[in-house]
Amino acid sequence: MILAVTGGKGGVGKSTVALNLAAELDAVLVDGDLAMADLPVGSGPDLHDVLAGRAAPFEAVQRLGEVLVLPCGRSLAGARAADPRALGGVLGDLAATHGDVVVDCAAGLKADVGVPLAAADACVLVTLPGVPAVADGVRARELAVRFGAGVAAVALNRSDGVALEPVERALGGRAVALPESRALAAAVRDGRPARTVEAGTAAVEAVRELGRVVQSCKSA
Repeated sequence: MILAVTGGKGGVGKSTVALNLAAELDAVLVDGDLAMADLPVGSGPDLHDVLAGRAAPFEAVQRLGEVLVLPCGRSLAGARAADPRALGGVLGDLAATHGDVVVDCAAGLKADVGVPLAAADACVLVTLPGVPAVADGVRARELAVRFGAGVAAVALNRSDGVALEPVERALGGRAVALPESRALAAAVRDGRPARTVEAGTAAVEAVRELGRVVQSCKSA
């Protein structure tokens, strides 16, 4: 399964959710934001190189702790050389080789979000509590559905004690509340899933529940 993690705007914790969800699903994590990569980058080829034809997907996959990651470069020259149209084929190759793939999409509703959404079997919408953020999530959902990526789950990030039913009605998917957590907040910076730092906490259990919701959608 190819799972796109997307949201209506930046700053909602999309990359954090993607990293932790990839760990939960034992999936390959792909940094699909070709212009503003957020996931840690090691040495060796990256997604820019793959999309420019300079490396094969398997050559660019790196191990980041317990998660396999295909990182994206951060140079302007790399972004210019990359062909975004090839991303769908790369994701398909990874899914054929590794099984599940989680793609951290670019923020917002830019045109380059459509490529991973078109390749994805489903998506996870990441949003924050509050009417403006959920309204942005509605627009992201409309884009995802237009490209054929149905909503597998909604991650309501940085929330605790918030009513989920209105969010589920607005976004058309089962919502899971992810409470504030230092380990979740530091996940992308440190390249470590929260469960390796704060096992058994409410945030880690919420990520586990999000994984179960996605898995149930996969097996439906």
